[in-house]
Amino acid sequence: MPVKDSRVAFLRLHVLGIILFWLGLLPFSALGGEVEVVGAKASCVANLCTVSATLEHADSGWDHYANYWRILSPDGEEVGKRVLLHPHENEQPFTRSLGNIKVPSNVEYITIEGHDSVHGYGGPTFKIILK
Repeated sequence: MPVKDSRVAFLRLHVLGIILFWLGLLPFSALGGEVEVVGAKASCVANLCTVSATLEHADSGWDHYANYWRILSPDGEEVGKRVLLHPHENEQPFTRSLGNIKVPSNVEYITIEGHDSVHGYGGPTFKIILK
């Protein structure tokens, strides 16, 4: 019987969440997920790169939005960060660029990681092969 009881409890909680959402007591921002990096590209000359990243996120306003993305070297060092100055509720997915990123010549790839104001880092990242 414990399995049945846990299913009933889950169903009650789910129905309660739907009711609270429709009554406006549970904000949509609580339902949004993490930032997904759905695409990226890099253009490099010598050790300087310009990186463009395409992000997708259920931005719902200033309380929950993709607020930046960063560029990581293979060893996890942050080599660049693009701050996003406002929510993009009506522009999904969206692409932004960052230039003059110094990438050491021995680095074979970089990883783009998204961040949002509620969940922090998480969601799919994107790897760019440089060589």
